[in-house]
Amino acid sequence: MIRATPKWVNRMIIQGHTPVQIDVLPRFLTAAARDLQAESMPLYCADYWPHARIRTSLADAPDYRMAAKLIDGKAIAAEVRQAVKAEIDLRRQNHLRLPGLAVVLVGQDPASEIYVRNKCMACDEAGVISRSYALPKETTEAELLDLVDDLNRDNTIDGILVQFPLPGHINADEVTERIRPDKDVDGFHPYNIGRLALRRPALRSCTPRGVITLLEHTEETFYGREAVVVGASNIVGRPMGLELLLAGSTVTTCHRFTRHLEEHVARADILVVAVGKPGIVKGSWVKHGATVIDVGMNRLEDGSLVGDIEFDLAYERAAWITPVPGGVGPMTVATLLQNTLYAAGGLHS
Repeated sequence: MIRATPKWVNRMIIQGHTPVQIDVLPRFLTAAARDLQAESMPLYCADYWPHARIRTSLADAPDYRMAAKLIDGKAIAAEVRQAVKAEIDLRRQNHLRLPGLAVVLVGQDPASEIYVRNKCMACDEAGVISRSYALPKETTEAELLDLVDDLNRDNTIDGILVQFPLPGHINADEVTERIRPDKDVDGFHPYNIGRLALRRPALRSCTPRGVITLLEHTEETFYGREAVVVGASNIVGRPMGLELLLAGSTVTTCHRFTRHLEEHVARADILVVAVGKPGIVKGSWVKHGATVIDVGMNRLEDGSLVGDIEFDLAYERAAWITPVPGGVGPMTVATLLQNTLYAAGGLHS
């Protein structure tokens, strides 16, 4: 007679004394905990089913865990924007100057025009006073730098944002470094990146800081976890690695010269992908129980938007994952508002 099935056994098949396979990996445990449980299970199971073949390794076991939880970037961004609005309303009640943001667009790039419009709308909703400067694509670098100098001197402007990409005849690095570090609400200035590297952050790059906010909402620890960043751009990848290092993770940054990308991805407890190539990270590479952040935003020929990660399979394996769209994107604008408020209240008061 077979005794009662232990609670932690998912499935068993007993056919007389024929050797059968029994899966004993609990669906509610993390991958690491399942590994530890597996070490002690075979002997215990053998007492119950001496003729059964016990499978306890993660390598060949079916996955009984439930699908990942979605990290709702829209909802979290809405919370951040509401908090910014509340702070600005308080400044208004106390007769303090409202934060001011200048947004500069050079040329008529359709995507950039949409981004600028969305940022100005977000400012209006939060109570940030925004000014938009639309310059023709023929604008010279000297003319653009003159405008930046004027905005640097304007005491009603707390943040200056020059929308990238710029026309080819303008040196983007020159423009970035011309913006006063205390008005660099994009967080791209070498001064601000350097402060982040030295664990003394001031104005932080919007997308990486937004990713940290998303990760904080999962309420999972950063300390000691393996964090892998795929992509090493100055805008996302490099400051993202610094943010995760500041948070206490052990960080690996993968780039175009990285070998065996799959192996790096497979050990990531926290995975952030920011490359701009759809499906560059296969869902099957994702570690069971990982937290996955997809920064990529790619439009396919059929008009659909996808990220850099194969979502469907990654969704089955991860514990947490951001959707595309609706994940990281909304947080970039929300963090821009946070930076502008911080510049007004913390740097320019």
